[in-house]
Amino acid sequence: MRGFYEIAAHDPERPALLGEESTTYGELLAHVNRASNALVARGVSQGDSVVTVLKNGLDALTMMLATYQTGAYLVPANWHYTAEEIDYIVADCGAKVVIAPDALTVAELVAGHPSTPPAHRRAGSMMLYTSGTTGRPKGVRRRLLDLTPEELYPILMRKSWRHFGLPMDGVHLVCSQLYHSAPYGQAMMALQFGHAIVAPLRFEAAEVLELIQRHRVTNAFMVPTMFHRLLAVPDRESYDLSSLTHLYHGAAPCPPAVKKAMIDWLGPVVWEYYGSTEAAVATMVSSEEWLARPGTVGRALDGMTFTIVDEDGREAAPGDPGLVYIGGINRFEYHGDPEKTAASMRGRDYTPGDIGHLDEDGYLFLLDRRTDLIISGGVNIYPAEIEAVLMEHPAVADVAVIGAPDPEWGQRVVALVQPAPGFTGDDALTAELFLHCASRLARLKHPRSVEYRASLPRTPTGKLSRRNVREEYLSS
Repeated sequence: MRGFYEIAAHDPERPALLGEESTTYGELLAHVNRASNALVARGVSQGDSVVTVLKNGLDALTMMLATYQTGAYLVPANWHYTAEEIDYIVADCGAKVVIAPDALTVAELVAGHPSTPPAHRRAGSMMLYTSGTTGRPKGVRRRLLDLTPEELYPILMRKSWRHFGLPMDGVHLVCSQLYHSAPYGQAMMALQFGHAIVAPLRFEAAEVLELIQRHRVTNAFMVPTMFHRLLAVPDRESYDLSSLTHLYHGAAPCPPAVKKAMIDWLGPVVWEYYGSTEAAVATMVSSEEWLARPGTVGRALDGMTFTIVDEDGREAAPGDPGLVYIGGINRFEYHGDPEKTAASMRGRDYTPGDIGHLDEDGYLFLLDRRTDLIISGGVNIYPAEIEAVLMEHPAVADVAVIGAPDPEWGQRVVALVQPAPGFTGDDALTAELFLHCASRLARLKHPRSVEYRASLPRTPTGKLSRRNVREEYLSS
């Protein structure tokens, strides 16, 4: 069977959503078809945009699958956004329909519409708005193919899904909000494989362990911040997590000590992949491969390539750092911004803006974002490397390393630290952190100063916006 729609038609009693909104595949398909017919009745056709402002749950899954069989672009907006931010996205994408608590709910949308499939089914896609480093966010718009979801299924399987190694059954835990690309993609893949979904409203470390144990979760996607929180649960060893076969992570650099601790705890079920909203999944690396090459994010998947370009625009030799370009990606554009699209490309290759290097065997190692690079005394310093070392210290709950202006060196390294519970940010801790760095980092990478914060801003996917932290630090 090829995907959710066929599975739901042939096995309607299969569990689709577990928890308070418990739903079968048959019930979900009927709901999805009503929403699909309602969208068509409101004038939505292939290539049109549908904006949703929804929390995790049945309504979010319904709109994912309804837009996917009506050939529409699903544009999920962060429900934390202000009205002004959401209005901008609605206007920029030219939304035909907006689903939001204060506009139109899913229940209102589907009322009175039939549960039969829509007449003309075509595969849609997601159009996520990315923040970037400057200006308004831009929608990442992929080319739609004139195929049904069932006809697209083998293409997606061949290009990407098979690399995840999942069976055609299981239980998937959603750990982030479904308006992000990775959680959306993982949940959609799980539904196409006939898995049941567990989708809590938020990530709470102890609750997640309990959910894995209760529902016998087999696979999930997390980010390194979540790993750090799980490892801090005092009684984590008391939970039965033996059902887990695949725990994927990505979206942000993972400190090697944190990843090693996760593998030591859970076994070789930790898988990492590297990609972006624009490039989708570009690598996949198993626990065994990572242990042999600590820090790698893997090799290019079949059909994809990596090129490292140095500051002079030349292809870098193995081991030498440069800007990472990914080849073999599906065509995309930044909606309404051809200049931004062109600036991110080198021929047919795309750069997410990351700096990294390849080893002799083609394994990719990431250093940092180009925009976060610190240049001190003419030397390139990568904040993520320093953050990984500081995160190894038990007194550090979170950390952001930034470059601050320095009249002599150009920039100096500053560490902004959120102390772990039970620790105080004082001179004694600062001295301890300096000592901690001494044997792990070259002197030029050491923080010149450490300052303490009650918290550091992270997105629900665990990404730290050093730009926001830097601007707040400099303005104060």
